[in-house]
Amino acid sequence: MSALRRIYLDNNATTPVLPEVLEAMRPYFGEHFGNASSIHHHGQETRAAVERARDSVASLLGCRAAEVVFTSGGTEGDNLAIAGLTGAGDHVITSSIEHHAVLHACKHMEETGCDVTYLPVDGRGLVDPDDVRRALRPNTKLISIMLANNETGVLQPVEEVGKIASEADVCFHTDAVQAAGKVPIDVKRIGCDALSISGHKMHAPQGVGALFVRRGTRLQPLFYGGRHERSRRAGTENVPGIVGLGKAAELAMQGFECGDDKKMSTLRDRLQQGILAQVEEAGVNGDDVGRAPNTVNIYFDHVDGEAMVISLDLKGLAVSTGAACSSGAVEPSHVLLAMGLRADRARASIRFSLGKQNTAEDIDRALALVPETVARLRELSPVYGKRAIGT
Repeated sequence: MSALRRIYLDNNATTPVLPEVLEAMRPYFGEHFGNASSIHHHGQETRAAVERARDSVASLLGCRAAEVVFTSGGTEGDNLAIAGLTGAGDHVITSSIEHHAVLHACKHMEETGCDVTYLPVDGRGLVDPDDVRRALRPNTKLISIMLANNETGVLQPVEEVGKIASEADVCFHTDAVQAAGKVPIDVKRIGCDALSISGHKMHAPQGVGALFVRRGTRLQPLFYGGRHERSRRAGTENVPGIVGLGKAAELAMQGFECGDDKKMSTLRDRLQQGILAQVEEAGVNGDDVGRAPNTVNIYFDHVDGEAMVISLDLKGLAVSTGAACSSGAVEPSHVLLAMGLRADRARASIRFSLGKQNTAEDIDRALALVPETVARLRELSPVYGKRAIGT
């Protein structure tokens, strides 16, 4: 019996480490093992590797190398930006569709004496910059609006928000975890003071990320210890992870030059159009608006999303119902509810997210599996069955 061919279309949850990234990391697990803070030969060769990676990440983001702070990932970067730039008595503006790393950090800041405004989004999943402007107060200290939504891929109007923040002399942070490596990023064009990325969303390993902090921005650290990362993030550097992130940043930049983002968008659109052509009572959440080129979120009425994820997984196709961090959650997606979806439609929504490793053959296989799976699940649905009999 032939082995089941597995196709992975859940790259917004995590991506496989690319072979070139793994190869770049390999020496720093063995012969180059030094602590990057040591002044002897072993430390200095790893310090040089960390600084080369810092240069690569800075090039990806369009900033100075000194403005890059290495972290353990997106959650730490978001928390460091929010807790490090605000304090008791300050006002924070964010959106209702942020990742929980931002939303829960904001909830914590409320407990410490901050006021937080959670802005709504429209049916496409977009924040209105005018809402940001109207929410400003004399004590507003920080605006945090994500660049690309992790569930729908919808790109937010961060440049407009950056202008509003600059005019009001307010710090602006953007969670760019789902955008880095997929869309070009230029922190000067965005106008942000802080920006978070995560390695494992862009084919680097899990457990490493970076936070851009604009020069002159005062940031209170979360951790206390040594003077690592210019006293902004104490702790011995994760050298292999940092090297991997640097290599992934280089590959991402090469990919933009080769048009990899456009090729990925073409594959994503073929998947989307193929599904909608074959499946009735289905539609795209966040359609007709700019999205990350790898992401599409589709609702399938009269289907339970978790049942569909399990059914597709049994056939070798990995997808998700939304944020990976919400696995096991019984509540429907807060992002889709904020967009105005009914709870049943939110629960019937599936996220497909592509990575650099995905091929046209993967899309063909998905287009064969998804419609037949939806049809089978609808046959088993008492609601759908009654509706079909009644028509």
